[in-house]
Amino acid sequence: MNLQRRLFAEWLGTAMLLAVVVGSGIMAERLAGGNVALALLANAVATGAGLIALILTFGGISGAHFNPAVTLAVTLRGELSRGDALGYLAAQVLGAFCGVAAAHGMFDLPLFAASQHVRNGPSQWWSEFVATFGLLAVIFGSTRQRPQATPYAVACYIVAAYWFTASTSFANPAVTLARAASDTFAGIRPQDVGGFVLAQLGGALAATACFGWLLRGDAALQPAGKAAAPVHA
Repeated sequence: MNLQRRLFAEWLGTAMLLAVVVGSGIMAERLAGGNVALALLANAVATGAGLIALILTFGGISGAHFNPAVTLAVTLRGELSRGDALGYLAAQVLGAFCGVAAAHGMFDLPLFAASQHVRNGPSQWWSEFVATFGLLAVIFGSTRQRPQATPYAVACYIVAAYWFTASTSFANPAVTLARAASDTFAGIRPQDVGGFVLAQLGGALAATACFGWLLRGDAALQPAGKAAAPVHA
């Protein structure tokens, strides 16, 4: 696919992802009757289901990154040029804010509103490091060994990470920036964004280094009789 189509796919896919995350959060909070655990469960399941559909839809066009952390990792591995990566990042951030606006419009809310949801402190930052490291680990491992299963592996990990991390696993700088403009269940205060993004980038860099070493030239992981796929680390 040419760059223009790939960038459009990243913009549209990220917008749809944010519409799923924020929209399902709003619906879950409204229907849960104050039960936060039930609202989080609904939000997590909807996000996982949406991820499967979106990765299957856009994966063959742009790679379905929808995430600057993923784009950074792919670029460091030599699989995407720096110029293309900058375009991906811009498309993802713009798409994320468009997705927030779309979700708010569906629920008759202001298109953008600064979130008041406090998400701050070392435990939250460590959660985002772990969440992003794990996400990249799943992507690297599944695309190397079972590429057809990658959409399902990624979605299952995100659903799990909603529950095992204190931060509910944003694991995505573009998503984090856009959710600061949503004063809803899925939001994050603008002043808390910086710590999340730094932790996410740290997790992405750590996973890239770790799995660049772990998977480099490892033919033992491949089915018998098949050569190992090249890994760019």
